[in-house]
Amino acid sequence: MGVGSRYDGGAGGGGREAGGGRGEGAGDDPEALLRARLRRADEQIETPPGLWDRIRESDAGPAPAVVALPRRRPYAVALTVAAAVAAVLLGVWWLMRPGPGSVRPAGPPPTVKITVYNSERACRTGRSLECALRLAKDPHTAYAARGNSAGRVWHGDDLAARCVVTDGRMVRDEEGVTSTRWYLVTTGQGVRGWLPGVRTRNTREVPECPDGVA
Repeated sequence: MGVGSRYDGGAGGGGREAGGGRGEGAGDDPEALLRARLRRADEQIETPPGLWDRIRESDAGPAPAVVALPRRRPYAVALTVAAAVAAVLLGVWWLMRPGPGSVRPAGPPPTVKITVYNSERACRTGRSLECALRLAKDPHTAYAARGNSAGRVWHGDDLAARCVVTDGRMVRDEEGVTSTRWYLVTTGQGVRGWLPGVRTRNTREVPECPDGVA
């Protein structure tokens, strides 16, 4: 490579290098001898032709396109939080859910069965017009008033009582029994009206009517 002449001091240096390395100026120190050989090897390395031009060309090329990755992490966190909240709500509902007997299907309000009673013994059989008892339209109007008739019932008829008012018009039956109680009832034929309390001997509890029903 034409580099050794810088270390051997001329033509005679070649003999000293071949003879064991004392001509390198390192003496008997192996470490110094190794360093000298490494320097000589480094100087003998030649750069390949056009290497720097190829490096500059590669640097000047277009930068690779950067593709933005979808941000899935916040979405995954939101799903995890939603699942946790749903699990908590489900647990709360399970602990506080109503019992099987407390849920009632939608339908008409509950009623109580009551039976019509006629104090006249002669009218306890048959269904003549003379023995018919009136259902009133308004419990606060005179029982026998014209236009206050909603229908007829007879002794022994079973009626569905929805509720009762206790401050209706007082009625006296043939035996002298009086009452201000009136029952909102429905007959088996679907007729709806008010039955005076003296026209039944009901012993079952009937709820009071809410405001606005009477």
